[in-house]
Amino acid sequence: MADRVTVIGWDGSPLTAAAGSALSAATLVAGAAHHLALPEVPAGAERVRLGSVGLAARRIAGHRGTAVVLADGDPGFFGVVRALRAPEHGLEVEVVPAVSSVAAAFARAGMPWDDAHVVVAHEKTLRRAVNVCRAHPKVAVLTSPGAGPAELALLLDGVHRTFVVCEQLGTTREQVSVLTSDKAADHTWRDPNVVLVIGGAGGTGASAAPWLMGNDPAAGAVRGWAGRPEEYGSEDRPGIGHDPTLRAVQLARLGPRTGDLVWDVGSAGGSFAVEAARFGAAVIAVDADPAARARTETAARRHGVLLQTVTGRAPHVLENLPEPDVVRVGAGGVPVVTACVDRRPERIATHATTRDEAEAIGTALAAGGYAVETVLLQTVGLDPADWTERERSVVFLLSGRRTAGAP
Repeated sequence: MADRVTVIGWDGSPLTAAAGSALSAATLVAGAAHHLALPEVPAGAERVRLGSVGLAARRIAGHRGTAVVLADGDPGFFGVVRALRAPEHGLEVEVVPAVSSVAAAFARAGMPWDDAHVVVAHEKTLRRAVNVCRAHPKVAVLTSPGAGPAELALLLDGVHRTFVVCEQLGTTREQVSVLTSDKAADHTWRDPNVVLVIGGAGGTGASAAPWLMGNDPAAGAVRGWAGRPEEYGSEDRPGIGHDPTLRAVQLARLGPRTGDLVWDVGSAGGSFAVEAARFGAAVIAVDADPAARARTETAARRHGVLLQTVTGRAPHVLENLPEPDVVRVGAGGVPVVTACVDRRPERIATHATTRDEAEAIGTALAAGGYAVETVLLQTVGLDPADWTERERSVVFLLSGRRTAGAP
């Protein structure tokens, strides 16, 4: 078994004394092609191309001697260290880090990155990475072949961002390009690359010194959820389907989170859309009324969140929207719910004002493969001075959870 496994990060600069010493003593060296071509790799060492880290780890575990793994940037930051430390390999790992590719990319851009989100984009996570770019003003994307700048740009259709594309950092072929997201799909990009996705409120401006990596979800936000309508603008009046308690239960049933895309169909004044965005989700707020779009955008600015608004009548306007993870239907009834069911989100929440409508919506959800919960939700607002009734809301809350094996 290997006596020692040293993981050396490489950022294009000369190796440190510690890294050079470990590499010169290695009897097995694993890495990408450009790592194995480094002149510091001992001529007599066994060389392993680092494609599958699991396969390489098994080769290392069976090797009698001293092994070194070469990796780009900081191998402990979304790198090979996690895979090498998996219990099944039984490897003792020592790490000699270098500057991470994310740190190098922000350095090339001359920007701080303690307020940035960092995501990995590959075939399985590309859509969720794009949703983070929709929801946050500063995101670093560690790309992979087939999930690079062009693919990010195509999925961000309709959302304006600035791309800082850093190709082959630390090499003689390093190139940094700054362009708008709608232009990125027109280029062919070299791997490996890192994409900084910048845009929206607070994306490039100076801000107070942060205390938490990434965006502080509490910064400038009203404490609590299901705020009163006046917190979202004087025009977002309470009414059927917009009661704060109903909104709170809908949020609880849908559970929007970072990496999700939420549809809010019938957004009205944007109270639900804004609160879903405060959870870190990407949100598309849809309403047929142009005034509703303006109210929603105003509420989003007031609460410091990013979201996309679309004006159009559902269900037709939904056809060209990207696939949702969860959907809240605030208006439109059975036809809109049926159209949302056809897009197969994980969860759907809506409401009805009559039992007949509730039964019809429940039937549509069940027919689409959803487990349906129906609750009669009644809230009565009281004046604390004399306990008289101020307002009352009675509504059927319906929520659907997509079942395993549903078509």
